[in-house]
Amino acid sequence: MKGIILAGGSGTRLQPITLVISKQLLPVYDKPMIYYPLSVLMLAGITDIEIIATPEDLPRFRTLLGDGSSLGLCLSYAEQAKPRGLADAFLVSERHIGDDSVALVLGDNIFHGHGFIDILQTNSRDVDGCILFGYPVHDPQRYGVADIDADGNVVDLVEKPERPRSNLAVTGLYFYHNDVVALAKDLQPSVRGELEITDINRSFLAQNRARLVSLGRGFVWLDTGTHEALIEAGQYVEIMERRQGVRIACIEEIAFRMGYIDQESCHRLGRRLAKSPYGQYIMNVAAADRMPAFVPTNY
Repeated sequence: MKGIILAGGSGTRLQPITLVISKQLLPVYDKPMIYYPLSVLMLAGITDIEIIATPEDLPRFRTLLGDGSSLGLCLSYAEQAKPRGLADAFLVSERHIGDDSVALVLGDNIFHGHGFIDILQTNSRDVDGCILFGYPVHDPQRYGVADIDADGNVVDLVEKPERPRSNLAVTGLYFYHNDVVALAKDLQPSVRGELEITDINRSFLAQNRARLVSLGRGFVWLDTGTHEALIEAGQYVEIMERRQGVRIACIEEIAFRMGYIDQESCHRLGRRLAKSPYGQYIMNVAAADRMPAFVPTNY
């Protein structure tokens, strides 16, 4: 499975901050926002990842992450000059996807919860259609909403409904069969002139190939698209890291514990940041005499 992080857009709701920097490069407590969606793909076992961003922002992402080799990844970059809808990602990254299935994650989404690695790795195997991840919210009219029957099957998908039939929002994480590229090519733009991801999902639903995984109690999904949400996300990460003594979305630690890099490489990455608590944490992880069992609920 290939991975895509959609980090384009102009971040207008976060202006004036985003007049000079990409939203996905803003800090969420102790690390850049893009570390969080990148960590999701890494935990899913995906190492070949393309980052889509504006031409102005791509050099900054390259400076931050390079080609990914230091993390045991293969990172590539693609330009999206202007927002054309989430489904446009499959056209921009068509060459990157090739004949593989693909995972798309939005660059401003944060996921955290118990057993997340099992959920990701189980559902990323042999994808036939689309796999959506739902999360209960109090304001579903702001999101794409999944209507499910008594058995948990998806019966309808509606984008920002005025009168939602459920409170189950479709999050910014999607797994797709390779057919998604052809569907995106045939997609008609919405009244806003964008290629809507909900239309892609509805196409799979019409083929009886859409499945929803519910992320419920004990799980956190955060969308950092507003100033208030950005502050709340930072506060959440700070509280969890201070209480538990581990770092959320520490991509260096994840690369080490997933076996993408060895102990020496992990320590070297930490040493590069040694003057910060983040770098010291990475070095401590690498220097542990005995690797603990990987319980990735907090990564």
